[in-house]
Amino acid sequence: MSDSDKLYDVIIIGGGPGGLSAAQYASRSKLKTIVLDKSATAGALAYTSHIENYPGLLKPVSGKELLDTFRQQAVNFGAEYKEAQVVSVRLDSEIKEVYAMDANYQGKTVIIATGSMGRKPGIKGEAEFLGKGVSYCAVCDAAFYKGKTVCVIGNSEEAVKEAGYLARFASLVYLISPTDRLKVESHDALDSANLRVMLGYSVASIEGAETVERIRLLDASRAESAIALDGVFVYIHGNKPVVDFLYGTVELTEDECMETNRMMETPIPGVFAAGDVTCTEVRQVVTAAANGCIAALSAEKYIHHRSRRKYDWG
Repeated sequence: MSDSDKLYDVIIIGGGPGGLSAAQYASRSKLKTIVLDKSATAGALAYTSHIENYPGLLKPVSGKELLDTFRQQAVNFGAEYKEAQVVSVRLDSEIKEVYAMDANYQGKTVIIATGSMGRKPGIKGEAEFLGKGVSYCAVCDAAFYKGKTVCVIGNSEEAVKEAGYLARFASLVYLISPTDRLKVESHDALDSANLRVMLGYSVASIEGAETVERIRLLDASRAESAIALDGVFVYIHGNKPVVDFLYGTVELTEDECMETNRMMETPIPGVFAAGDVTCTEVRQVVTAAANGCIAALSAEKYIHHRSRRKYDWG
């Protein structure tokens, strides 16, 4: 395979409505397009149970159903879709580089559409032990915990999937949910013999010396208990832009939002952003999708050195 075969016109980071809308418009414009999505079941839209105000819907659907439709449309137009954890980027050269756990990707343009479900470390000891037993990526770090005891904190399908992945390596995995129900009723991961589900517990602190040694839990009655373990994987979502993989390669606002102009262009040539990662005041599926459309058409203009954007009425 030649280097040109490996070079994408558009690399889209994020598989929500902004990213998938961008993928539709980019691939329909005959641009070689790939979507790198951390998880098909994560994200604000995927967690929404009831959508009825998206234009064109005649009856309510779940967010997951709508997202599946977005994804299928993008693939039908020729976009590649891959579940991959992006860990860093290099955006300061003509050919952009995106580094994921499975491979490195090169592209003429990059569209960042990672949403805003990030969070600052909020558990006592979480920041202190980051990289010393605290992780946000099971695929990245599971191999370090072969034969050890770990926990996953969260109640989403993403948390369940990651717990199942960790169960292939660790001797014992605790899935600790702050609610009395998980957001998925059944999943193959829950059948893992070395997985223990603990419902209705919050983690009060993460403790240890040089590395993580234990967590302290509170149940619904605020009674405290402790579990000895070696690793903590946090899958609790917040409302901060997901920009941790940028590592200062893009200048952010005080609120860690990506700044763009009306055409979704960032200050870095060939780099665009769409959706909630820009901290748009109106956070709706329809606005994220519109952002994605504009970003893709702007990317097409950039690649082909057009003086104006191509209109897609067809």
